[in-house]
Parts: sequence; structure tokens; C-alpha cells
Amino acid sequence: MSKLFEPLRIRSIEFKNRIGVSPMCEYSSVDGFANDWHLVHLGCRAIGGAGLIITEAAAVSPEGRITPDDLGIWKDEQIESLNRITKFLEAHGAVPGIQLAHAGRKASHFSPWKGGKPLQKEEGAWQTLSPSAIAYKVGDPLPKEMSEDDIKKVLADFKTASERSLKAGFKLFEIHAAHGYLINEFLSPLSNQRNDEYGGSFENRIRILIQIVEVVRETIKDHLPLFVRISASDWIEGGWTIDDSVKLARVLKTKDVDLIDCSSGGNSPAQKIYADPLYQVPFAEKIKKESGILTGAVGLITSAKESEEILGSNKADLIFLARQFLRDPYFPLHAARELGIDLQWPLQYERAKKY
Repeated sequence: MSKLFEPLRIRSIEFKNRIGVSPMCEYSSVDGFANDWHLVHLGCRAIGGAGLIITEAAAVSPEGRITPDDLGIWKDEQIESLNRITKFLEAHGAVPGIQLAHAGRKASHFSPWKGGKPLQKEEGAWQTLSPSAIAYKVGDPLPKEMSEDDIKKVLADFKTASERSLKAGFKLFEIHAAHGYLINEFLSPLSNQRNDEYGGSFENRIRILIQIVEVVRETIKDHLPLFVRISASDWIEGGWTIDDSVKLARVLKTKDVDLIDCSSGGNSPAQKIYADPLYQVPFAEKIKKESGILTGAVGLITSAKESEEILGSNKADLIFLARQFLRDPYFPLHAARELGIDLQWPLQYERAKKY
């Protein structure tokens, strides 16, 4: 039996296979609303056989957007369009997940294909936030060092965003604590130079993440899965390390987090990443083995054979694909054929199954 197509149960939710669509920013929203692009983009991967589909980063507040084109979950009016998508995903056998996010100091930028530069005041720029008043890179506007009230607002925003996500029909929640965005900025000593209860020691730097986990878990209750995506390493001396990630995973496990989604980098332009195929899999393996928590592997995984080896060697429990799903929305159907698994295709596509 293929490990890739073995079901996985987490709390009350069963995934029909171990293939997840990783969050991918689409920069295609207007005022945070999902639209037909998101329905087709995510729905196509459900038809293609993915067991889990997680939305792109959904901003918990307007100031938490990376760009003006980001998906959002900061107001009730955004629920309806997301609910249309979750219903479609479930109807085609995929578990609908949402990634809740705040961009921190990396907010208020143009979308990549619009240049990716910081917005100027006349272009609708907004004040960015960070644990410390340190810009991500030279030329970026200086973020505001967050006050106690700012932190309380972020916690409240994650809570109300998770409440709206429940109403929208999501069955899995992922907190985005990676890639140099707000929570990652608190975790890393490169970006967090506070001297209060949210800075300095490891315990202080992880505090905001633990508090966010607590408010989200309280909202979604005990029966739904909660994941946390982290940058397992800053890839720079003096930054966050894989050993920090193992230590964090042990704490998160006690806070009823179910799985660590193991990415890396994004918090410093000085990072030196050697991005070979499967380069992040060792992070998932080490965190899984040394903390006992479930992990998801992500990063330049492109084939059924690679995915099967990762799972079969007990290096991770889920495989997350991003670019490969952009290349091939039907990756699970093709992977099953390659592994000799007879999957049922959508009835509308059944006549193309044999060739």
C-alpha cells in the first residue's frame, strides 16, 4: 500500500491521502475578497485529488496584508465568498484549510508582478508593524515597534479571524509563523530586540505565538486540526535555528498544535539558502523525531517517488506541494498512476483515465 495515499486522521478530520496544497499567494483579491480566480485555482486542485487544500495567507487585518491584493478574513462580508470555495472543496473530497497571517514589517508592498516595492503614501501605503523598529532591508520604510495595545489588537484579530473562518466552513487552521512575517519576526533574535516580556529570552520571543495558538484553539475547540507553519531556520548566523524549532515544537505540542509545517528562511535578505531538491525535508525529520509532533515536509518536492520515500522513511507525515501544483493541478491523479494505485477519478473525467 502506498504511504502517500494512506488516509490520515487528525482529531475529527480524515484526510483521504497525505498530499496537501501548500499556501501560495495569488495576489488576486480586491479588498481581501476571494473571487472566481480563487474558486478555480483551489477547486481545480480538489478535482485533481489533493487531500488537503490550504488557502494562501489570509490577512487577519488590513494592515496585516503583504500587498493590497492579498486575501483577507478581517470582516464579515468576506465570509460568503470563502464559504462558496470551502463547499466546493469538500464536495470533491478535499479538506478546506485556511492560513491565518499578519505580514508585519513586510506589509504594504506592491504585488510581485507590479514591482514588489514598498508602497508610497500617495499609492496607499500604511504603517507597518514589527516587534522592533528594524526594517527588513535597506530602502524599506521603518516599521513601528509594537506597543502592548498593538499586540492585544493582533491577538484579537486572530481570534475574530478564526471565528469568521469557522463560519466560512474551514475545517483546518494554520497559523503563519514563517517567512519573515510578523510572528516569525517575534521568534527571531534578528528582528526582535525588545526588552519586555515579548523579547530577549526564547520563552519571551515565542510568547505571542503561544498566545495566538491559545486564542485560535479556544475558538475552534478540540475537534478541528491546528497547524503552525514555521521557518525552521533563518539560514543566517545569530538567527533562529533548527534547534530552536525543535524546542518550539515541544512547547506547541503541549498547546494542542497538531502539526508543524516545516518551511524556512525569509526573515533576512542576508540569508544563504542552498535550495537543492528536498532541502527542507531534514527540518521536518528532525522536528518530528525530536519533539514527537506530526510534521509536514515542503520545498522542491516534485515527484511521487520523492513523496513516497519521505513518508516511508518516517521523515514527515504530510507532503505539501506548491510550485508542483502550479505545474500540475492533477498531481495526485498522476502520482497514483505512477505508484500503481487505482484512484477513482471525477466522474466527469473518467473517460480520460485510461490512455
